[in-house]
Amino acid sequence: MDLLERYEGVAGKEVVEHLRQLSMPLQGKRVVHVNSTREGGGVAELLAKIVPMMNALGIDTSWEVIRGSQSFFECTKGFHNSLQGNRVIISQKAIDEYERINRENANELKKTLEEADFVFIHDPQPAALIKHFPNRKGKWIWRCHIDCSRPYRPVWKYLKEIVSGFDASIFSTAQFVQSLPHPQYIIAPSIDPLSEKNMELPSEEIESVKKRFGIRDDIPMILQVSRYDRFKDPVGVIEAYRLARRIVPLQLVLAGGGATDDPEGDTVLKEVRQAANDDPDIHILVLPPDAHRTINALQRAADIVLQKSIKEGFGLTVTEAMWKSKPVIGGDTGGIRLQVIDHYTGFRVRTPEGAALRIRYLLHAEEKRREMGERAKRFVRENFLLTRHLREYLSLMIAIFHELKDRVDLSLMNCSN
Repeated sequence: MDLLERYEGVAGKEVVEHLRQLSMPLQGKRVVHVNSTREGGGVAELLAKIVPMMNALGIDTSWEVIRGSQSFFECTKGFHNSLQGNRVIISQKAIDEYERINRENANELKKTLEEADFVFIHDPQPAALIKHFPNRKGKWIWRCHIDCSRPYRPVWKYLKEIVSGFDASIFSTAQFVQSLPHPQYIIAPSIDPLSEKNMELPSEEIESVKKRFGIRDDIPMILQVSRYDRFKDPVGVIEAYRLARRIVPLQLVLAGGGATDDPEGDTVLKEVRQAANDDPDIHILVLPPDAHRTINALQRAADIVLQKSIKEGFGLTVTEAMWKSKPVIGGDTGGIRLQVIDHYTGFRVRTPEGAALRIRYLLHAEEKRREMGERAKRFVRENFLLTRHLREYLSLMIAIFHELKDRVDLSLMNCSN
């Protein structure tokens, strides 16, 4: 059974056949994706699945990762935080380092990128590569995975000058779109239902993971899976847990790791450990990037999953939990709003107090919790599987190849009750 046939059982035979038909005009085209890390974070996870699928459809696709210095990644983390609304001052020295690293990577990737028919540049880190390819053959697309609905304007002004040179851009929701002189597309991320992180697991494996981390069987478990990043608000999750625990007994698992392009992770992890204050029912796990089955087991073991982000481009962990029939309590922000339909697939909250209220409600309303989980899984099946994501990428490439000028919204969201 080839790679595409494996998805027929999940997404449907007609969906896979549609992908084959859409890919016909793109046979033999050369596609390159570029980002700044091969592991850690949602972008790397998506590319690890999208690239093989494109190749299976007969589209010659590769994935390149730029290299950078510590100061380069500190600069691009500043870009990330600025796009999400923080007032971050980026020095000229940092800008010079950012442009130097992109120039060096452009020299290393010159032939690969110059000859590609389509180049997808993911997020700000490699965006300045385009400045070094005046004679590029193909179409260049900037894919922004960040919530840039209200960016810090001085930083966005600098980045806008760079990304304006692309042939198109992609955002995860309409709220993130910025004024740019080229077509803009709205494509939500997705999960791979057949990956180790989302496949069915035997109950023995789930129990083994719980035992390994000392997770109790006698009280409910709430879980947040995310990088240790202030925008994910892990300290706020601890506060919500403590408020909810005054009424109901429970335990909290915070499971995450770092990414090679995020220099702030260790600092945030220290803040989380300090906030936990050695509480034996708060389990702070630092997992390697390939701990996919472990994360899968934790999500299946949880009674409730949280993603209490303050800002969020999308939040793949929300989709992953919903796929496992878990109601999610998510921050009322960014791409979480696409997934958590309030009072239907979960609850959206703004404060630790609001999260604690919903935790207590769901732990007491077992039937409601089960119904929400069932609706959550159905919602993911209809909207957030890899096959939908790939279909929209193919549609975008065909549109750009034929130079359609209007902005196209490729998202087809099934939000009805």
